[in-house]
Amino acid sequence: MQDRIRAFVLATLIEMNYDVTEVTGDTDLGPAGLDLESLALADLSVQVEDEFGVKFDLDEMEGTALMTLDEFTADVAARIAATGAAAPAVSGSPA
Repeated sequence: MQDRIRAFVLATLIEMNYDVTEVTGDTDLGPAGLDLESLALADLSVQVEDEFGVKFDLDEMEGTALMTLDEFTADVAARIAATGAAAPAVSGSPA
């Protein structure tokens, strides 16, 4: 599941015009790595919510900026497991 989440996050970042060619699992989402600003983090979170059926609180955005890509994907996977949300096999298809 984490590989699918990671692939989705990277594809989303590319759509948001971020260069992910040098991104690894240890790359920070915030200033020390990809340098996603709060609006970009919110956009990414909303797209992840829509794709995987999980929810993020607004006050979690600051903590998300301190996560690495692997930490973020693990957090999303844990949220999916906790909620029992079923991720669609193909974006936009019914679960």
